[in-house]
Amino acid sequence: MRPDAKVYVAGHDGMVGSALVHALRARGFTNLVWRTREQLELLDQRAVRDFFLAERPDHVFLAAARVGGIIANNTYRADFIYENLTISANVIHAAHESGVTKLLNLGSSCIYPRLAPQPLKEEYLLTGALEPTNEPYAIAKIAAIKLCESYRRQYGRNFVSVMPTNLYGPGDNFDLESSHVLPALIRKCHEAKVRDDHAITVWGTGNPRREFLYVDDLADACMFVMEHYDEEPFLNIGCGEDLTIRELAELVAQVVGFRGGVRFDESKPDGTPRKLLDVSRLRALGWSPKVGLQAGIAKAYNWFLEHAAPRVHAQAD
Repeated sequence: MRPDAKVYVAGHDGMVGSALVHALRARGFTNLVWRTREQLELLDQRAVRDFFLAERPDHVFLAAARVGGIIANNTYRADFIYENLTISANVIHAAHESGVTKLLNLGSSCIYPRLAPQPLKEEYLLTGALEPTNEPYAIAKIAAIKLCESYRRQYGRNFVSVMPTNLYGPGDNFDLESSHVLPALIRKCHEAKVRDDHAITVWGTGNPRREFLYVDDLADACMFVMEHYDEEPFLNIGCGEDLTIRELAELVAQVVGFRGGVRFDESKPDGTPRKLLDVSRLRALGWSPKVGLQAGIAKAYNWFLEHAAPRVHAQAD
């Protein structure tokens, strides 16, 4: 990318979007453009088209999405499929109409079949049934991949997609009703430590295996892909290592300083048994993550203490 290129980050105020803005600024990009949801509703096709035609960005990072954990995905199924389909369709089509030089679409590892072989290779897409609890969200994300592929094939657009593994870090959602497992564990362990509880309760059996990537590493990978990769096949982004939810809970408790036990509520769903990405394609291109899981959890906990914990305690009071 040219240093003076105009770059639009859709979803700039989310965890991923914020990390992308930080990464762009750190690399000297100053011609950045974004809009809050109040300024630009990405569900409004005409508003999105007018924005793109007026601003004419050179590069686009599509990080805007309706996201959540198992509870949110399974409860708000219609909202998740409609909003994510609509956002992707509106932004990708407007990028085409306005002549965007390159667009990077961010997906999710939940696009893969529930029982696909591990680790998950990019070619496993659409080879089996999806995890039922997040199927609507996954279908929307698969559709976004196919949109990028189709605009490339029909119109020659340089639209690429990346599929990150489970993310965490500054700006994460720590709401216990809608968050993903790692930020939920950070909050549960912190509150249990403050209350001097004997144990925390975690959903499921603790046996599913998950992979986690610090969000700044994702932003670094996205910058790498934007500048070095122009092919049609989408790329997995992850660290290539996983652990059980039980091991994760114990590690979070250690980092947070919670000395109590961990109980598992086996009446609650586990979700997909395992989600480990095969990241060999991206590694072969020359990118690898820098932040280890324990160090990343410590960074995320420090951010929680500074930014999220005061709000949590205020709501409790």
